[in-house]
Amino acid sequence: MDLPDVIAHCLSKPGVEETTPFGPDVLVYKVGGKMFALTVPDDFPARVNLKCDPERAVELRDEYESVIPGYHMNKRHWNTVILNGALPPKLVRELIDHSYDLVVASLPKKKR
Repeated sequence: MDLPDVIAHCLSKPGVEETTPFGPDVLVYKVGGKMFALTVPDDFPARVNLKCDPERAVELRDEYESVIPGYHMNKRHWNTVILNGALPPKLVRELIDHSYDLVVASLPKKKR
């Protein structure tokens, strides 16, 4: 799965907006005003930061070399997923969905 596929999957989720609060070089994907994914399109290899359940975050890092603690993020709750082709596309989509679902679950009921 490459970065355009990741971006398309993020944008396909209900209520998602693409923003640039950290400047034009960083794309941030939010739902209900809260961030669930971010990427720097010029990075090579491409990578995306995704929110993750803390226990699962550690398990993923132990299992996959392409999943590392979230770069410039709270390492307990965020992973950086390196999009170098080592991870199955199904897993990358699942991780995006997991991040999105965590954020949606934390929103007030009227924002869900």
